[in-house]
Amino acid sequence: MRGREHTMEQNQTPMSEFTKIRLEKLIQLQEKGRDPFVNEKFDYTHHSVDIIDKFEELEEKDVSIAGRIMLIRGHGKASFLTIQDSEGRIQVYVRQDVVGEESYTDFKTYDIGDIIGVTGTVFRTHKGEITVKAKEVTLLTKSLHPLPDKHAGLKDPDLRYRQRYVDLIVNPEVKESFIKRSKAIKALKEYLDNRGFLEVDTPILSTIAGGANARPFKTHHNTLNLEMYMRIANELYLKRLIVGGFEKVYEMGRMFRNEGMDINHNPEYTAIEIYQAYVDYEEIMRLTEGIVSYMAEKSTGSMVVDYQGTEIDFTPPWRRISMIDAVKEYVGVDFNKIDTDEEAIAIAKEKGIELTPATMTRGHIISLFFEEFCEEHMVQPTFVTGHPVEISPLSKRDPLDTRLTHRFEAFANRWEIANAFSELNDPVDQRQRFEDQMRQKELGDDEAHEMDEDFLNAIEVGLPPTGGLGIGVDRVIMLLTNASSIRDVILFPTMKPIGKKDEENQDL
Repeated sequence: MRGREHTMEQNQTPMSEFTKIRLEKLIQLQEKGRDPFVNEKFDYTHHSVDIIDKFEELEEKDVSIAGRIMLIRGHGKASFLTIQDSEGRIQVYVRQDVVGEESYTDFKTYDIGDIIGVTGTVFRTHKGEITVKAKEVTLLTKSLHPLPDKHAGLKDPDLRYRQRYVDLIVNPEVKESFIKRSKAIKALKEYLDNRGFLEVDTPILSTIAGGANARPFKTHHNTLNLEMYMRIANELYLKRLIVGGFEKVYEMGRMFRNEGMDINHNPEYTAIEIYQAYVDYEEIMRLTEGIVSYMAEKSTGSMVVDYQGTEIDFTPPWRRISMIDAVKEYVGVDFNKIDTDEEAIAIAKEKGIELTPATMTRGHIISLFFEEFCEEHMVQPTFVTGHPVEISPLSKRDPLDTRLTHRFEAFANRWEIANAFSELNDPVDQRQRFEDQMRQKELGDDEAHEMDEDFLNAIEVGLPPTGGLGIGVDRVIMLLTNASSIRDVILFPTMKPIGKKDEENQDL
């Protein structure tokens, strides 16, 4: 091979040796008075994509660009390199007789991963590649670690999640996924803002973990000497705002649940809750399908997405089916004809459903049947309605069957992506539901809802008829980006510290 060629392919020298060599190069530059880290800014005029897209306009014009070196091909007194900026990649041509012998000598010490600034002229090589012919090259940052091999890339999932900064550099599709995530979230907020909803902020720390059935993270406030919880949901605070006179509110942010981890669950995740006064859960269904389809269209260009080989069509209206009808359709058991807990327990045992003291009621068993036998069929976007009151402590009852509630869960790709209901605003019924939840906690259900006296006081002041909605933003983003794990749509997912025994789920 003529001259020298550095690529992301490295020999068998241990990485620590490469780091040592790079550090020595840095020290030599510093001793010569060329410390790259004294540079505080670099005024670039264009990104790589700008130059490529506007070549005819910029040809033979001077530009300044900045980015990370991804490839160097050296041939004596001239070299080609590829630099990567936030928009893409572009080739740079560096000649000794143009930049000067001293500068070119410094340039020859640069490595893959270094960050440089280049000022030069735009032209097209005889091979047709749009290139910047450098007049000046400035080292802005010296990288002390080599990037992964360009062919093998960074494939180890554990390392990718731990070193997301490297993952973003060497795997362009990862960056595209997070750009798509940003577009989807922007679309979500835009959809609500355009309909008069107000974005608000509510506490992340609270003395009661309320708003959902889940296991919370606990912490301690030293000054107040209080045990506190990181929020598992923001529902109860948002409903307080509806009591206070706001009619349309939403909040998107991190929720925290001290539970298992798998491809759909991370201990901290992004969710949005939305509340609107004077509407019921039917109106919230229309809001839900409108939001998700708008997110899909704005981030992917279509309401139809391909997820792991399955086409999912978010175009409204979505299918609707009650939980009892789903169990009847997919299991052949009709709970409309099963009225007592005893009958439900018997059929559950017959079908091999595992029960606990806290789930031995007709309502709990209907839910268990759905989870066990029906969720797997919810591939296309579907609203499942008619949840039993035992598993819906904050939902308004169905007046035609008070054992059920006006609640729905939205499913897509067999996952629950949203949960909503006509909010319970009867303070007497709400207190009774909380008391039932406390009894379930005594029976061993550590995810049962806690009593919240201040929330009950707010309901007693008066909550208007209200529709509420919670959307699992990360799961929707997974579908829109074709991500196989929730960790692929969270920039820095929860990981065990390196060195601890790895007992994490191998399916992550």
